[in-house]
Amino acid sequence: MDINKKVLLLAIYKKEDDESLNDILLKMDSTHVFTQKEGKKYLKELKKEQLISENSLTVLGITKAKEVELEFKI
Repeated sequence: MDINKKVLLLAIYKKEDDESLNDILLKMDSTHVFTQKEGKKYLKELKKEQLISENSLTVLGITKAKEVELEFKI
């Protein structure tokens, strides 16, 4: 999995309850992690991989996000 997709997946996992996926993309863009256009592409890929649905992570997405979190802690 691409590092930017991992970062996005983890950001969605750590998001506040009142934040939307678009808010996360705006944060990534403002911190120059990736552009909003790239972020939308990554969101589509994550949806296709069934890691997110609507505005939240699926069970599979949560599991993968926890793996990514452990990977980044090392």
